[in-house]
Amino acid sequence: MSRTGITELEIMLAVARRGTFKGAASELEMSPSAVTNAVAALEKRLGVRLFNRTTRSVALTDAGRRFTQKIAPALEMIRSASEEVSSEPNDPAGILRLNVPPESCSLWYESVLIPFLQRYPRIRVDICSQRERVDIVAEGFDAGIRLAEDIPADMIAVKLTPDLRMIVVAAPDYLDRVQAPIEPEQLSEHATLCMRMSDGSLYRWELTDQQQSYKLQGEPRFAASDLASIHKAAVAGLGIACLSEQHIAADVQEGRLVRLLPDWHVNLGALCLYYPGHRLVPPALNALTAFVRNLR
Repeated sequence: MSRTGITELEIMLAVARRGTFKGAASELEMSPSAVTNAVAALEKRLGVRLFNRTTRSVALTDAGRRFTQKIAPALEMIRSASEEVSSEPNDPAGILRLNVPPESCSLWYESVLIPFLQRYPRIRVDICSQRERVDIVAEGFDAGIRLAEDIPADMIAVKLTPDLRMIVVAAPDYLDRVQAPIEPEQLSEHATLCMRMSDGSLYRWELTDQQQSYKLQGEPRFAASDLASIHKAAVAGLGIACLSEQHIAADVQEGRLVRLLPDWHVNLGALCLYYPGHRLVPPALNALTAFVRNLR
């Protein structure tokens, strides 16, 4: 849809997505003051506050959350219809808004996203990286990318990657100081490096050798909410980590990390593109799903 046709409702949804007036203004190519004024005018017309404002952020009120859940699907249908009219079957156009977990990007950018954008120059992609799962319809996204087991049952899912797994590794420097574990139960005797989940809990590795399973016990030496920090700590020799096999392939190949317990790993399943099947699918998303299926 042309930016000259942007309504107050579309502006309101952009603020909800970005969490700031400045972020919404950047997305919509408007001035922050114009975005602020549009939201204020909408609130005045509705007679209700849609956002709680602080000096640093903007958050939906309960009324604002209910309002976005109602209007987002309708506005998405309008946008999709507009894009469909302006698109040609072999040259689709439009913007594709995706919600993805930040650590997943390296697994599909080069193999899927870049060649897709090269193939369809009139399609634009806007990615929001969030570890937390969100309602992609209510939040105004066309599609999301998650592990298959995390996708709601009422969504259509298209596999982006083969099944993924995590493996147990440590740096040679750490292994020079300790005796490497030969059974999963021995991990509790070691310094471990663990992921802190978005709800504050620790992710305790659920290892399997296809016949048995083991869940990590004890407290880690180091915990972080981002995998990059755990990766760096592992390479620095601070302890044993359980990391995505694809992410650390080069480290293992070049000797910066050594795989431990080679018969054991964590099954993650496939990374999938998913979207609701009960609404009009915009041309850009149709093109992406067809592109992914043709890569198989």
